[in-house]
Amino acid sequence: MIRVAGLDKSVHQSGGPPRAILRGIDLTVPEGCLYGLIGPGASGKSVLLKMIAGLMTPDRGTVHIGDDAVTGASHLALQSIRKRIGMLFQNNALFDHLTVFDNVAFPLRRLYAPPEDEVRARVEERLACVSLPGFEERMPANLSGGQKKRVGVARATATRAPIVLYDEPAAGLDPVTSQKIFDLLRGEQRATGATVMMVSSDLDRLLTVTDRVGMMYRGQLVFDGTTEEARTCTDPHVQQFVHGLTEGPL
Repeated sequence: MIRVAGLDKSVHQSGGPPRAILRGIDLTVPEGCLYGLIGPGASGKSVLLKMIAGLMTPDRGTVHIGDDAVTGASHLALQSIRKRIGMLFQNNALFDHLTVFDNVAFPLRRLYAPPEDEVRARVEERLACVSLPGFEERMPANLSGGQKKRVGVARATATRAPIVLYDEPAAGLDPVTSQKIFDLLRGEQRATGATVMMVSSDLDRLLTVTDRVGMMYRGQLVFDGTTEEARTCTDPHVQQFVHGLTEGPL
């Protein structure tokens, strides 16, 4: 379970007042849920994911993974918490100088240092799951956009983390490839029972796989409910964003 309470974050601007990125975020993602986070650009979605992963520190508020506090955790405690989190960054964040094999193996080696035969078996199994068997020795520069996303998914799930965070997993992909990525992530979540948070601007496909949805608007969580409730919500901000209306408050 992921629990966020009273989360605030501002950044200082040169020559101007601080700009609020997150304002009083309260959110609970139940264990085993695939949660979609939507909203306009610069509404705080990616920052919230980074707060949950312990990569950014809030000005106020708390983040818990299960019973463990992410906010205020010591360096040692944070290392332990991060072992329970897999993350796909928006730009994939693959290491250009490493092969596909070494990219997927990186969190295994870094966090657990298992024997290399176990590493190889796990990497091969992950690549097979994302339909990239035999890609171990390829370099990121030789991969298509969709293939890079799949390698990123393989790496994010390599440690079998019970919490997985995906930031724009289908950004820049064509609709067919995008749907394949979302179906892959849903299938992976169902197979492992992981608790998943997924930020995406591809609403048509995102809403086909989520259990619950939250909408960010100007740093606030303005909606939190089931996917069906998001589709039928009467809040004008949510209506406009989910249904693509051309006029309204956004």
